[in-house]
Amino acid sequence: MTDAPDFSETDLTAKLLIAMPGMGDPRFEHSVVLICAHSPDGAMGLIVNKPMPDLRLSDLVEQLEIGDGTCARDGVVHFGGPVESGRGFVLHSADYVSPISTLEVNGAFGMTATLDILEELAAGRGPDQAIMALGYAGWGPGQLESEILANGWLTCDADPGLVFDPADATKWSAALKTLGVDPLGLSAAAGRA
Repeated sequence: MTDAPDFSETDLTAKLLIAMPGMGDPRFEHSVVLICAHSPDGAMGLIVNKPMPDLRLSDLVEQLEIGDGTCARDGVVHFGGPVESGRGFVLHSADYVSPISTLEVNGAFGMTATLDILEELAAGRGPDQAIMALGYAGWGPGQLESEILANGWLTCDADPGLVFDPADATKWSAALKTLGVDPLGLSAAAGRA
């Protein structure tokens, strides 16, 4: 019998999690999650392929009374995860840094959760690429690693082209294909050699 793998040196920041069939949590079914922060204290990420029905950035700009209420860069709002579902996060390209607070995610991405980025987007400025999300996915110490060991997730490098692709419906299968995995060949059962 072998010991479980040691994840203490593993940093999943800026990696994609790809939900396996049989995940068990319908909120994460066929999800692709960009991990924004990972440490021994836990992990935080945003689901990048679950648009919220009937909610657009222009709706948020109007509700929050940003500027004159118009939105030059409208787009869908995503379900970022089940934690703090009323809080907004913008996952964006690394070309933008908020003067207030941006979490740099491994040089390729940034995440900003302050109102200034919404003001920038509404005015037609800000990052070249962005995904607006409500809520986030969070894991306590060791929880994500346990879910990976239980065959809940596959991981791969995060490609900005895939993350920011507007075709949300194909991101899950596209992420699997980066690993050479055919979605039709996946099994929900974990195996041990």
